[in-house]
Amino acid sequence: MEPFTVRIVVRGYETDAQGHLNQSVYLQYAEHGRWCALEHGGIRQSDLLAKGVGPVTMETAIRYRRELRAGDEVDVSCAFAWGEGKSFRIEQTIRRVDDGTLAAEVTAVCGILDLAERKLVPDPRDVFLALASDTAVFGLQRPRPSARP
Repeated sequence: MEPFTVRIVVRGYETDAQGHLNQSVYLQYAEHGRWCALEHGGIRQSDLLAKGVGPVTMETAIRYRRELRAGDEVDVSCAFAWGEGKSFRIEQTIRRVDDGTLAAEVTAVCGILDLAERKLVPDPRDVFLALASDTAVFGLQRPRPSARP
């Protein structure tokens, strides 16, 4: 499955003195992409809060590849990579729409925080599976019900 993407137009006020996108805004675009992916999969912020959990980012790495300027349209992708622990990775690209140029790569290590305990939940996939209407957005499948003998 192709990663979820959201399109953003670079706004003039997001650029720096050299006329290219300010470095911190790349991270805002990545965060926007993550929240859009959650919503696309059927998970709203209010759903997370009602369950007493919230997403947290524990580490972010960004690789700047090409500059972006005001008026450029970009697609921000969002792909989830699951392991066996309390954390998961979100791998993202920011690409110019007109020619596909890779502007940045963002990798984040994330988890789901139990807001009462202030600790990561043991398996974040459980939260996604419980709340999502479309688990494929997150690279997950619901377990099939077991057949009766």
